[in-house]
Amino acid sequence: MSGFSELRYEVADGVATLTLDRPDARNAFTQVMSGELAAAAGRADADDDVRVVLVTGAGRDFCVGADLSGGRTTFDAGRVERPGTGPLSQTIGGVPRDRGGVASLPFAALRKPVIAAVNGAAVGIGATMTLPMDIRIAGESTRFGFPFVRRGITPEAASSWFLPRLVGISQAMEWMATGRIFDAAEALRGRLVSRVVPDDELLPTARALAAEIVENTSGLAVAATRQLLWSMLGAPSPWDAHRLESAALMELGSGADAAEGVASFLEKRPPQFEADLGHGDVAGVPRWPIPPGDVQPA
Repeated sequence: MSGFSELRYEVADGVATLTLDRPDARNAFTQVMSGELAAAAGRADADDDVRVVLVTGAGRDFCVGADLSGGRTTFDAGRVERPGTGPLSQTIGGVPRDRGGVASLPFAALRKPVIAAVNGAAVGIGATMTLPMDIRIAGESTRFGFPFVRRGITPEAASSWFLPRLVGISQAMEWMATGRIFDAAEALRGRLVSRVVPDDELLPTARALAAEIVENTSGLAVAATRQLLWSMLGAPSPWDAHRLESAALMELGSGADAAEGVASFLEKRPPQFEADLGHGDVAGVPRWPIPPGDVQPA
């Protein structure tokens, strides 16, 4: 049992599969789902049996966006319920944290690669929650949209930071300013997804990619690499990357996984990496992103 009500969490063969599980509501996003996604990301990060995280949606859609069953006051600050504990109860800058950011930022902080297998509609938070994930694969019938301005609100889930870095400011502004729905082919041209496959090949393709990572790479090296790539997006100079990479190479290069990586290559056999990831920094690369000081409990 996963312990979640709107999310399925399953671990097999080194892969944690997180499935948004409100198919009758087209996986519309709720406060419950927000907290469960954050908890699932933390669980996957701490589990040494998990090497890759795969996120998808049950039924025909990935996520159609926020649950609008509250009607006209869905986004009214007066309706925001704040549980007594956990990230959903926190404030940032003196206001309640947005639920999209609560759900998405733990995926940014993961030290393990995250693959999004995006099926059907991925709209609003259904699109923005995938932006901190490392690889997005779409089915041919998948549709995306960032319709926030059409609902009279701004984007959320830290997407104003992530989207321009992924697709460029011009493409990001076109999609955000129009709020229109667009197809998988346009998402591929705009570099929102890395590939588009037939719908019936979506999960097999994502699982094959996850298996390739699990079977051929060092968890320590992948974790350090993921943290390096994301954290360096905001670095002012390549010297910042050189500093961290030098330290990481020196630490990992003297470890058991590096010795095994070289030996397996020379002996022409699959590698058997066994080093545990642990719970802190990896090879001296700081955890990223570090929560700012104005994130406060309720």
